[in-house]
Amino acid sequence: MATVDLPGRPAPARNVPARASVRLQSLGLFFLLLGGSLVWISGHVPVEDVTLVFGLGDLAPRIPVDPPNAVLTIALLYFVAGGVALAHRWTGRYATVALVGAAVLAVPLILILSVALGNVTQTNLLPLLTEALRLSTPIALGALAGLWCERAGVVNIGIEGMMLASAGIGFTFYALVAGAAGGPWLIVAVLVSIGVGGLLGLLHAVLCVTYRTDQIISGVAINLLAIGITSFLRRQVLLPLGVGTGVTLSAIKIPFLSSLPVVGQTLFVGKPIFFTMFVVVLLSRVVLFRTTWGLRVRSVGEKPHAAETLGVNVVRIRYQSVVLGGLIAGLAGAWFTLETVGSFEDLMTNGTGFIALAALIFGKWRPWPAFGGALLFGFSAALGSRIQLLGVEVSGFPVPSQFLQALPYVVTVVVLAGAIGRAIPPAADGVPYEPSR
Repeated sequence: MATVDLPGRPAPARNVPARASVRLQSLGLFFLLLGGSLVWISGHVPVEDVTLVFGLGDLAPRIPVDPPNAVLTIALLYFVAGGVALAHRWTGRYATVALVGAAVLAVPLILILSVALGNVTQTNLLPLLTEALRLSTPIALGALAGLWCERAGVVNIGIEGMMLASAGIGFTFYALVAGAAGGPWLIVAVLVSIGVGGLLGLLHAVLCVTYRTDQIISGVAINLLAIGITSFLRRQVLLPLGVGTGVTLSAIKIPFLSSLPVVGQTLFVGKPIFFTMFVVVLLSRVVLFRTTWGLRVRSVGEKPHAAETLGVNVVRIRYQSVVLGGLIAGLAGAWFTLETVGSFEDLMTNGTGFIALAALIFGKWRPWPAFGGALLFGFSAALGSRIQLLGVEVSGFPVPSQFLQALPYVVTVVVLAGAIGRAIPPAADGVPYEPSR
């Protein structure tokens, strides 16, 4: 029987699921302890003022910061956020808002501490943001590759292998056919990389959709296949011939926006795959949620047999989605060699495909939130590099570079440990489909 709130009576308290309650309490306790630690740290931070710069040129805003007082202020805000989270039964949705705000404050906190403990007195935030966007490019593309596969009900942990094979084969094609000629041959090599990703996506679809092979095993097989193929090409083709072009795709400028003061040359000048990433995210959002085909993809990922009764060819839709995911992964692979370094090394994707899957889970299988997750991991990688450049020292000892390089993977573990709450995949994700006729 439904209850009705009577005038003059307080609304009944909403029941918070036990799992969510424990998570909020754990995070609240964490921020209380972190706040206490920052109170102690604020007394040991150098008192010399630091400057945070946003942008290039004389017009760039400059924010002077007193490190001890800034750290102490953030510590007090952490106390507030922790208290609000612990009292979530009474604060309701404000607990989540407080925790999100506390997490965002970690960015200026780390930057202020890094500059205060480093060998410089200022740092520029705009190049840091630009580097974060650049490093998030393959992660976002990999997350979208996984998005299309899993929205159609096919788990794809072979994204790492698709990226690696596309990077290696695409670069080998360019190095052998064009040498260092550049120009249109680079575009052709990118298309070759995309095609390689599509072929591996087709292989994954044949194994998982037609033969109903275990989807995890199929993904692992693709990863191992990619490692073997690229290692062979590097040792037997690239190294003996001494092939290494160093040529990459040329940067392009967005008309009008690239002329903006302060931010134009930093944010709106970049390379093609970087800008293509935003187009792919936007198109994925529109196609998946605003077209008939996107509706069919989502339906076969949730209830394939129900979709079949409505005339949807489940097998064909899954094939199309997995191959599309492979094409996007191939574009991500081209980023590593043809847009970034102009060379190929063994295992150069360095686990990016698995981080992309974490970004996909972070975004709860939606395009823009998945891009936000990719940006989080890209920012953590850029932040690690910035801290290393600043020469941060603690008690006279420099922070080990290995610790900074591990930062994106630490963030991945934290995300997958459930700090973002429960993420529910499509209902038929990973479930083999057998046509009823």
